[in-house]
Amino acid sequence: VQLQASGGGLVQAGGSLRLSCTASGRTFSGVGMAWFRQTAEKERDFVAAINGSGNRKEYADDVKYRFTISRDNAKRTVYLQMNSLKPEDTAIYYCAPLQKWPRLPFNSWGQGTQVTVSS
Repeated sequence: VQLQASGGGLVQAGGSLRLSCTASGRTFSGVGMAWFRQTAEKERDFVAAINGSGNRKEYADDVKYRFTISRDNAKRTVYLQMNSLKPEDTAIYYCAPLQKWPRLPFNSWGQGTQVTVSS
């Protein structure tokens, strides 16, 4: 599978961004997908997951109630709506297909998208 994340950028604290990740090369609609993020100081951390049909979601505690994951299977795209952004959300964001619900990804990352939140 090939993954292309986009939508990152520079935003002030309290602002919003919407990330997109488009997949190609394999079946998409039946596959759980997740967002992860990584900084220079930390390992790649789980952010949010969505199952293949989109009716089951899970979030990391520090993004719950601020971020929303969704998907459009017809467009082979998964989204991450990020609201009330904080400087600590600054990271490179990646999407990945899930090997095991909800946090174990396949080692298929693609290019991430940089999110920078200024204080």
